[in-house]
Amino acid sequence: MAKTIVLSNQKGGVGKTTTANALALIFRERGYKVLAVDLDPQGNLSFSTGADTDGTATIYEVLKEEVKPRFAIQKTGLVDIIPSNILLSSIELEFTGTQREYLLQRALEPLQQVYDYIFIDSPPALGILTVNAFTASDFVLVPMMSDIFSLQGLTQLSETVSRVKNFCNPDLQILGVFLTKHNPKTRFSREVKGALNMIAQDFSIPVLDTFIRESVALREAQSIQQSVLDYAPSCNAVQDYKTLTDELQERGL
Repeated sequence: MAKTIVLSNQKGGVGKTTTANALALIFRERGYKVLAVDLDPQGNLSFSTGADTDGTATIYEVLKEEVKPRFAIQKTGLVDIIPSNILLSSIELEFTGTQREYLLQRALEPLQQVYDYIFIDSPPALGILTVNAFTASDFVLVPMMSDIFSLQGLTQLSETVSRVKNFCNPDLQILGVFLTKHNPKTRFSREVKGALNMIAQDFSIPVLDTFIRESVALREAQSIQQSVLDYAPSCNAVQDYKTLTDELQERGL
C-alpha cells in the first residue's frame, strides 16, 4: 500500500510545490514508485514536472468521475503525475452534497497498490480541496517559510487536521513542520525557529530537525521543467531536501 503525504500550509509561497517536486524526485531516484498529485488549481506542480494541462484529463475530471484515475496519470520525464488546471477551482461550487470530502480518497484507492509513495500538492487554503487531501492522506507535511506570518496559520491548520481526524480520517498524522528559505545565521530566523518550537509544542506538532536553505536553483529548475537533482545537484537546498528525506524515512515514512 502506498504511503500518501499531503504538503499543506494555508499561506502561499512557503515551498509546498517545491517540496512536493523535490521529494517526489528524490524518492523516485531512490528506487521507489512515486505518484505526484496536483490538487492546486494554479497547476504549478504540473508545470514544473512538464505535464500537459490543456485538453487532457486532469484531477478535475477524476474527481467528477468522468475519467478513471489511471487514465489521468501522465508519465513525464521527471515523475508520474495527475495534473491540475484552473477548472479545479470550481469544485467548491460544484460539489455541495454529502460525502464530498471523500472524492480524492475514492479516486486514489485503485492506485494504492501501484505506487510506494503518493505526494499531494494542496492549494494555499483550508477549503474542500485541502480537506479532500487530508481525508485521502496518511500524513500531513507542513513547509513553513522562516517568517512571523507563517506561524499564524499553524493554529488553524492544526484545527482543520483535528476536524478531519474526528469526522473523516482518524488515522491522519502530522508528520512534521519544517522551515524553508531559512538562514540560521540571522537573529530573526533563530527567533522564528524558537517561536515555532513553542507553538508546535502547544499543539503536539513535531518540528523536524531539517530546514531548507534559500536557493535560486530550485526556482530555475522548476521554471525550465528540469529535475533539480540534475540541474544543481550540489546546491545547498538540494542537499537539504535529501537530508529531509532521510529524516522523514527515519520517522517512519
